[in-house]
Amino acid sequence: MSSFGIYMLGFIILVAGLAYGASVAGLSQTWIMVGAIVLVGLGIIMGVSNTKRRDPPGGPQP
Repeated sequence: MSSFGIYMLGFIILVAGLAYGASVAGLSQTWIMVGAIVLVGLGIIMGVSNTKRRDPPGGPQP
């Protein structure tokens, strides 16, 4: 499994736990869904930026 896949799996588990906690706390389902969508979007952005491959040092090869 790739680094991005592991990162996203962990982030989805985190979002699911937060959504469950919000539902137990009595938040409206609409706001829970809005928060989950925003968090998943942020997770994708952070996952891509943290797991992208870096260019090798030394510049382009001739």
